Amino acid sequence: MNVLRRIAKFLFPLVISVILMGVIWTVFLKAFPQVGPRVGKTPADVWRYLVTGPTAGTARQAILADLRITLQDAALGFGVGMLVALALAALFVTVPAAERSFMPVALLLRSVPLVALTPIIVLVCGRGPGGVTTMAAIVVLFPALVLIMTGLRGAPQQAMELIAVYGGSRWTALRMVAVPAALPTVFAAARISVPGALIGALLGEWLGSGKGLGSSLIRAVASFQYNKLWASIVLVTLVSVLLYAIVGVLENLVLARFGPDAGRS
Repeated sequence: MNVLRRIAKFLFPLVISVILMGVIWTVFLKAFPQVGPRVGKTPADVWRYLVTGPTAGTARQAILADLRITLQDAALGFGVGMLVALALAALFVTVPAAERSFMPVALLLRSVPLVALTPIIVLVCGRGPGGVTTMAAIVVLFPALVLIMTGLRGAPQQAMELIAVYGGSRWTALRMVAVPAALPTVFAAARISVPGALIGALLGEWLGSGKGLGSSLIRAVASFQYNKLWASIVLVTLVSVLLYAIVGVLENLVLARFGPDAGRS
């Protein structure tokens, strides 16, 4: 299967999922008329609010300005979370004592709801981008860490032993064998982490910074701006799907060149 067919096979379910979400959205509002047209906005209402309405330009500009802040926060959180996950996974796989010492602490922190950690994060990192980045990075870190560790441990043992026979260190075996073998799981972690980073950024903006789309959503609810609320949710959902698709396309391109099945038709 060539790379274009792989990309098309990856993107087709995403397109179907987006269409299905729109259908479920419309059916839900028709099935529950008690929601009412004031609160429940249809896809046509959102389109009118963002594109064809008399105030569409102003509304779109305001939402996109907030979305830009959220994307910046999510990008920083994604980058920090993935880098820390890669570093910790390499350390834990190479030095088992480090995993035995620190992995229980990581699992304990993961079991604490992020909302409960927010006051501490805000106290330490402040209400600015630092706090939001930290919250997004925490959401990214733990799932990525588990997936990347699984990928690194799935490296071919014969190749790892061959490096050791020729005098290579654990770090050499990790760099030359384990990391290339773990590329599929690294990309899988990245795909999962992109929506997670957005969720973490939205939560951090809501509870901490008071800026960005997360804060704007709460203000829209409090001021009964339901058109803005639905339009913001639709945009952030579409952006999340788009970013997931971009990572997936990059994954297929990279794995077609460097992955285990590279060169196979």
